[in-house]
Amino acid sequence: MLTDLSHLIAATARWLTGAYPASGGALATARCEAQARQAVTVAAWLRYPTEIDAALVTMAGPGGAGRLDWATGADGAGEPAAAEWAWRTWVDEVVASWAAGLLADPALAGRAVGALAGSEHSSGRPEEFRRLLAPDEGDRGAAALLRHPDLLAPVTALHHAELLDRLTTGPALAA
Repeated sequence: MLTDLSHLIAATARWLTGAYPASGGALATARCEAQARQAVTVAAWLRYPTEIDAALVTMAGPGGAGRLDWATGADGAGEPAAAEWAWRTWVDEVVASWAAGLLADPALAGRAVGALAGSEHSSGRPEEFRRLLAPDEGDRGAAALLRHPDLLAPVTALHHAELLDRLTTGPALAA
């Protein structure tokens, strides 16, 4: 049984950085991608807290990017080519929404990382999320769009209540 969320994490982070691209060159792009990947990883681990949860989403599929495109106004660009469509089926709308909320609200990100302590996914090392929790000036500049609360609001609003509920009840109870 496949319990690896890496496909979902990679596709969802790719969607976020496509919708909210980096400001600058190659280094800025790498910094923006690192922040998106860390936020998506935390969100995915909260959303799918056990190996069974991860296996189920791997079997059923996360749903795709359609509603996220609609929320950001990118749905009018036409039908993507088949090669473009394949990775987009691995985008998880809830995980993208939760990650957007974490990127827009540092205090919420801290709570989310704290909620992972002792989970099946966590190694117990919060420093692996440094770019999410304590971005430096270069990180903030590179991800100006990715961390802008007003720009993220349409995506964050899709599942913000569920994120707050998960952080209140805990991943094991709300799964």
